[in-house]
Amino acid sequence: MGVRSISDRWTREKGAGAMVLALLCVVAIAWMQRAGWLDGLNVGLMGAAGEARDSAWGGPSIALMRLATAIGDTIGRLAILAVVFPLLLWGRRRADALWLALMMAGGTALNLILKQIFAAPRPDLLPHLDIVQSYSFPSGHAAGNMMLFGALAMLAGRRSVYWAAGVMIALIGISRVWLGVHWPSDVMAGWVTGFGWLLLCRVWLPARRG
Repeated sequence: MGVRSISDRWTREKGAGAMVLALLCVVAIAWMQRAGWLDGLNVGLMGAAGEARDSAWGGPSIALMRLATAIGDTIGRLAILAVVFPLLLWGRRRADALWLALMMAGGTALNLILKQIFAAPRPDLLPHLDIVQSYSFPSGHAAGNMMLFGALAMLAGRRSVYWAAGVMIALIGISRVWLGVHWPSDVMAGWVTGFGWLLLCRVWLPARRG
């Protein structure tokens, strides 16, 4: 077996290990949430968001968080992909476009499956400022945008894009708590799920290995 084959195998094993670790972390977060161990964190942070919503600058903050949620919603992600795919194809990066499509489709399906498995209700501490109809755990916004913006940063390969992606991922996740539709632990689990899936796809999908 050549050195490259050993290296590829080791890389794939690390990718699979990252996904397994991510799922274990999600299960642990779900267990701690149901056991009440995260009540202090969840209620404290969402309560602080509620106080900020009622403050003098609550109106502009809510508008910003609604904008962030809209960008990170399914329609927003599809709109971003509708711009990115033609650019990749125009730049003759068909393998990257295929990888991005498969990664996002698989990750979205994974999040929906996890939501059905845990079947966690939405928080009711604050009035919801966004329309929600699905289960709460893990956050689809957090997972989906960790995958999307993380993937775009990987494809761009620039430090500035990584920083911008990090800001968007954080802002969209915070917006879900700010609008009262997710506990912070929901968002945390979504980030972990999305990051694990992104690392797995980075080394396992045939369209773009390594």
